[in-house]
Amino acid sequence: MIIEVAYALPDEQFLCEETVGEGTTVGEALKASKLLKKFPDLNIDSVGIFSQEVSLDRVLREGDRIEVYRPLIADPRERRRNQVEQDRKQK
Repeated sequence: MIIEVAYALPDEQFLCEETVGEGTTVGEALKASKLLKKFPDLNIDSVGIFSQEVSLDRVLREGDRIEVYRPLIADPRERRRNQVEQDRKQK
């Protein structure tokens, strides 16, 4: 089967096509992928397939695109609260 592996940094994007066997899991595909050859110290905590978060034991299907997500730098809710507070102070 042909799948894709995607990973993005602020200044660099990585996308590669991989060939995996039937029954291969997300975790198995990532371990064998070119992604870990390029980024050997990458800590994979969160992954998805076409923007839907999945576990590493999910079995892949033909054409799936594994997306490796980076951790959030800031909590979006906390950032919004801070922005609202700053807006109130400026008024």
